[in-house]
Amino acid sequence: MATILNPIIPGMAPDPSILRVGDDYYIATSTFHWQPAVQVFHSTDFVNWELLTYLLKDGEVNLQGTNTPAGIWAPHLSYDTAAKKFWLIYSHMQNMAGREFNAEAYAMSADDIMGPWSKPIYITSIGFDPSLYHENGRHYVACLEWETRTGYQAPGHLAIAEADLAHGGIKGRWHRITTNFTTRGCIEAPQLYHHGDYYYLVAAAGGTGYGHGVEVGRAKEIFGPYEPDPTGEPIITSSPRHLFSLGDPDAGHFEMYNPKSPMQKAGHGSLVETKSGEWYLAHLMSRPLDGTMLNPLGRETSIQKVTWTDDGWLRLADGSNLAKMEVPAPSGTTAVRDRARCEDVHEDFSDGKLPLKFMTPYQLPGGDWARVKGGKLEINGRNSLFSQVAPSILATRATSMSYTVTTRVTFHPDHYSETAGAGLYYDANNWIYAHLAFDPKEERIELSILQAKLGARVADDSAVAEIPSGTVDLKLDYEQGMLTISYREPQAGAEGEWHILQQNVNAAYLSDEGVNGEPGEIGGFTGLFNFLGSVDAHQHDSVAVFDHYDVVNH
Repeated sequence: MATILNPIIPGMAPDPSILRVGDDYYIATSTFHWQPAVQVFHSTDFVNWELLTYLLKDGEVNLQGTNTPAGIWAPHLSYDTAAKKFWLIYSHMQNMAGREFNAEAYAMSADDIMGPWSKPIYITSIGFDPSLYHENGRHYVACLEWETRTGYQAPGHLAIAEADLAHGGIKGRWHRITTNFTTRGCIEAPQLYHHGDYYYLVAAAGGTGYGHGVEVGRAKEIFGPYEPDPTGEPIITSSPRHLFSLGDPDAGHFEMYNPKSPMQKAGHGSLVETKSGEWYLAHLMSRPLDGTMLNPLGRETSIQKVTWTDDGWLRLADGSNLAKMEVPAPSGTTAVRDRARCEDVHEDFSDGKLPLKFMTPYQLPGGDWARVKGGKLEINGRNSLFSQVAPSILATRATSMSYTVTTRVTFHPDHYSETAGAGLYYDANNWIYAHLAFDPKEERIELSILQAKLGARVADDSAVAEIPSGTVDLKLDYEQGMLTISYREPQAGAEGEWHILQQNVNAAYLSDEGVNGEPGEIGGFTGLFNFLGSVDAHQHDSVAVFDHYDVVNH
């Protein structure tokens, strides 16, 4: 029997919403402060998933100034079979200060997943993690109603209302469903399904940390009342032992770490029925660095096979509720995972376009500051990498605990505020940057390293190399949270020898638990990126030129 290896989408791909339309499978995931927003992965064999497109790529959202980990949360894909339309609904989390969690939900539609998509219409500000369900020409939105009052069950109720997708908003009133189906608390991300005689409400619980899980309730009527799964426990989790955390704020629940499982944080699920009539649930998960509880790749997408019991409840195919790293593939599947094709990156910029996998924090990539010209990538320097407004960064998701990044950069700065190079990036407060810069004292171009750690600027003057030509090959070797930075100067007819600029740089803090996110949160929940970038706090007139960009996972 063929098996599927988890995660099916490694690297930052959380809150998966899975959908099948005909022979095609789609998964949409959160993107937070990264643009373009809402990444969509596609598969026809259910084994190999590749980035297909982004759904918010034409300036529909402004994420400049977004604090970690706000931005675009939990997009939900659905298909209205009556109208033959795709629908997307998503949360734009604008403020998390004071645990107010101000989010606005918008919906948009298209006849084809590739668009064109309609302009977003406003639905609600009641909370976050909305989803849509379509039935007989009517549309329903399920959402978490965020609770801010003292003395009330946090984080709030799951609520359902009829959505007005023609004009925006809702019809009638919100119907409060429940504050929990288990005692794990922190219920969120409700999604509606109908199977047999029941409506099912699938929800996340336990906080998006080590106590995370997926729980279920069902009802004969869409607005309830809903009965919880009779086990009283999540149907999927990485930590099956009992947890009582009703009323706790969303937190890491580090005490729920499961030392027997390579998969942690399994939760936030989405159901799909395959072409062969089998059922699977896509969910997020994390993998910590060896010997730590730090998760640099963020929350990734995995999948589990599920079955319906005779009395109409969902269970993992093996009868347990422990999420697995290997699961049975759908019947008749013979596909084998091609990790190099799906996960490695090889860009030589020969097609004249910015590569699809490139994302930029806080703003859209490209525009007037990045372009492909003559088979090379040009990046105009702008704000420092500490900026949450206009950093000139083109980045790809890290998808392995062991990988190598290589690039060649040509740069001729004439001011100390002009730099260009490559590095690792989590957010504006946390990154490592190997870059060319101008030293006015020595009147030469130098390669050096600058680091941001919890918002502090960290420079190491001991790791410096002169690069007279202004052209250098850079190599970043990442291995279980440790980084080695090497360089070489290209020579005519030969590549030359690699020299270590700095080794054993501790990059483990570039992880969800290692950064300084909003107060009250565990840090962040996005993920590590590799990037090319440039800074020009002088005249914004310098241009960095990159010959190629390669990421090879080991």
